[in-house]
Amino acid sequence: MAAPRVVLLLSGKRKSGKDFVAEELRSRLGPDVCAVLRLSGPLKEQYAKEHGLDFQRLLDASAYKESYRQDMIRWGEEKRRADPGFFCRAAVEGVAQPVWVVSDTRRLSDVEWFRDVYGAAVRTVRVTAAEETRRRRNWVFVAGVDDAESECGLDQGVTFDWVVTNDGDELALDEQLETLLRWLRDQL
Repeated sequence: MAAPRVVLLLSGKRKSGKDFVAEELRSRLGPDVCAVLRLSGPLKEQYAKEHGLDFQRLLDASAYKESYRQDMIRWGEEKRRADPGFFCRAAVEGVAQPVWVVSDTRRLSDVEWFRDVYGAAVRTVRVTAAEETRRRRNWVFVAGVDDAESECGLDQGVTFDWVVTNDGDELALDEQLETLLRWLRDQL
């Protein structure tokens, strides 16, 4: 496996549009250049195996996933305490594209792991959306989720290289993404 040229760590609150931004970047760069990685994928897969659950249903935005969210968070925190790089290593396994977009960076330990392993290739991107916008995307505050480290772990302690505002203004989002894409293309 070749080392990536760029690792973009996306973070943001639930329903801010992190996955949407990640997929836009991949579609504009092409799947042979850009891979979207999800730290939650290996977490959900392992959680499903250990708890006899439907892994595919944990991947979608369903009530099924939401009914297990708090326990998955607790379980994931236990795994991270024992091995902070557990889910990061699983997410990058076998990825060969030169640009990696990690769509769900949530904790300082995730940022630190990627910086320790990939150094100067790592850049951070905060995806933001106003609470009103997130509500229109069906976000509802859930105690124990929206005030937990999984949502708030990067609210401080990280200086982001880019902040992408994703409030539904397609033109404004496109301009922000094009700025980021110009920089990315210069790195290739």
